Amino acid sequence: MEKAIERTLFASRWLMAPMYLGLVGALIILLWSFVMELWHSMILLPSLGVDDAMMAVLALIDLTLAANLVIIVIFSGYENFVSRMDTADHEDRPEWQGEVDFSTLKLKLIASIVAISGIHLLKVFMDVEKYADDKIRWMLTIHLVFIVSGVLLAAMDWISIHAKSMKKKGKGEAY
Repeated sequence: MEKAIERTLFASRWLMAPMYLGLVGALIILLWSFVMELWHSMILLPSLGVDDAMMAVLALIDLTLAANLVIIVIFSGYENFVSRMDTADHEDRPEWQGEVDFSTLKLKLIASIVAISGIHLLKVFMDVEKYADDKIRWMLTIHLVFIVSGVLLAAMDWISIHAKSMKKKGKGEAY
């Protein structure tokens, strides 16, 4: 009975596979948005001023960072929680694939979120007169929360790694 339960629990990880395939759909949505934004910018190119061109480029960078975030989640999530991808001999295999553990994934995710938030704030600052002061304050507050969260996650990981290494060396108990 115990082995059957354990096999079922272990096999349940495959329930995540359709979710990762769904994220491929999200990647397609981001690609469509990117192409539409690029097309829109190219149509307006003759009349674009410097500020408008910067806003268009920042929008494209924003979409690209979001797509990078989705790829990181798909690859590392699938490999950490479902199954290893058989791509070791593929010439285009990303260096980090297969080496991103859950801790590294959290840090990459928060770093991507901070970058996306920062670019969004930059777009707001470039067109600041369109936004109410209280909305800008909220956006800054949320951005700072992302930054502080990232620093705290990194600190917790550092403490955890340090505690494990101390325990391995036999220099004390890890708390």
